[in-house]
Amino acid sequence: MKVIIVGGVAGGATAAARIRRLDEHAEITVFEKSGYISYANCGLPYYIGDVITDSEELTLQTPESFFKRFHINMKIHHEVISIYPDHKTVSVKNLENGEIFEENYDKLILSPGAKPTQPRLSGVGIDKLFTLRTVEDTFRIKKYINKNHPKSVVLAGGGFIGLELAENLRELGMDVTIVQRPKQLMNPFDPDMASMIHNEMRKHGIKLVLGYTVEGFKEKDNEVEVLLKDTPSLHADMVVLAIGVTPDTALAKEAGLELGIKESIIVNDRMETSVPDIYAAGDAVQVKHYVTGNDTLISLAGPANKQGRIIADNICGGDSHYLGSQGSSVIKVFDMTAATTGINETNAKKSGLDVDTVILSPMSHAGYYPGGKVMTMKVVFEKETYRLLGAQIIGYEGIDKRIDVLATAIHAGLKATQLKDLDLAYAPPYSSAKDPVNMAGFMIDNIAKGTLKQWHLEDMDRISKDKNAVLLDVRTVGEFSRGHINGFKNIPVDELRERINEVEKGKPVYLICQSGLRSYIASRILEGNGYETYNFSGGFRFYDAVVNDRALIERAYACGMDY
Repeated sequence: MKVIIVGGVAGGATAAARIRRLDEHAEITVFEKSGYISYANCGLPYYIGDVITDSEELTLQTPESFFKRFHINMKIHHEVISIYPDHKTVSVKNLENGEIFEENYDKLILSPGAKPTQPRLSGVGIDKLFTLRTVEDTFRIKKYINKNHPKSVVLAGGGFIGLELAENLRELGMDVTIVQRPKQLMNPFDPDMASMIHNEMRKHGIKLVLGYTVEGFKEKDNEVEVLLKDTPSLHADMVVLAIGVTPDTALAKEAGLELGIKESIIVNDRMETSVPDIYAAGDAVQVKHYVTGNDTLISLAGPANKQGRIIADNICGGDSHYLGSQGSSVIKVFDMTAATTGINETNAKKSGLDVDTVILSPMSHAGYYPGGKVMTMKVVFEKETYRLLGAQIIGYEGIDKRIDVLATAIHAGLKATQLKDLDLAYAPPYSSAKDPVNMAGFMIDNIAKGTLKQWHLEDMDRISKDKNAVLLDVRTVGEFSRGHINGFKNIPVDELRERINEVEKGKPVYLICQSGLRSYIASRILEGNGYETYNFSGGFRFYDAVVNDRALIERAYACGMDY
């Protein structure tokens, strides 16, 4: 059996190695148009920022090491330029000498990945403007920085690469500005949760210009002018475009393969394309979202590697199936960690699902053990069925652990109420006897049993105008004096029983505290005395972070910059 693989990074390299493990005699050739194989895309910003200092650490394998271990021909600087499915051949161009030759195949695997989205704007080709996708891109940026010592940079785009690059360039001492059309960074997160990412970026000196449209670039006075619609331009010594990626599927399109979203390659759950004996994996393919079942694009290393393995199994006579991706991801944002899995509230509602959420602020480990950090967790679930749909967690310790537990729970089909039953490891340095994941389950179980009714941030405008509503803040007098929501009366929870006559009966009572715990206790006291209560999900800490962030973004429209 002769197998040709287009692309030697994640999915392609994984498929090649797996085929060899299953078939010692298969003839396997990988064509990779760049000069590197099996490299760590996710590590590229950290090499630019000198966190990774040895460039060889970026490449997990070389063509030589791959051949020595797996007896697989890795042809770098070779681009497959045409596929002829009827003849089961491909045309290949040697990019070093221009030679074009043909290779036949029994099975063909496409893993071309994605390319940086290039906007059709004036000035995109200027020397001081960069994209970051490959090792070569990384070296180009690093060389420019080392030679020219730029003091300022504008990053167009606020996704994973944009944020990681922003952090690393800031750590090099550069003034960093992120500009983008959406009003929030990190689209996998809901806007309220993204506020905490915004605050962390600002805390470390990153300037955010959110809600603005880039219209072009100019070289002017030895710097780049970033032209914005309806507002003054930005100026910097260099610009990096990080506005997303587009499936690199021109080859597949020319070969007649069926294409989907953004011309991605359509595959079935065996990773087979519409053309016999051609498979595809990675950022170039359309997949099913594990939670919604909808077609989607998910550009992550984990799914690409799994897909490559599945292809290898099926080529070698197995029957493996890809179940879909739920987009589990995590990012370091200076001292903070932000992680997500499944779908967020925004996308759940767009999918037509009737959902609710709980927002909580548990400690990363037992409060009496030194060093614990508060995290903010948002769990999304379906109202009627309590099906667990997604989660987002942001904080400074223990974030990756909890998101992986929740990702596993989603994959296993657990209901959100069943999170309370998970038997998770506990010792004071690592967690609490009631783990944050359990706590989310307790809250959702209380909702299911009717002992907890919630109100959310989007209800604030309606509630504040409701003449029949009682607004009650049960934090301490000191907390209340340091900041509160207009219209709320302050009765500390520990005084509530003695002062209960101050709470008007016959009207719904909307409660808030710092994190949601004391207001829940207050709600039970009031419910036990005949009141109808609603508890604010997330507490004043959450409210304050989100509202202040939104005010900063709106203020930017007046002054042209968000500091």
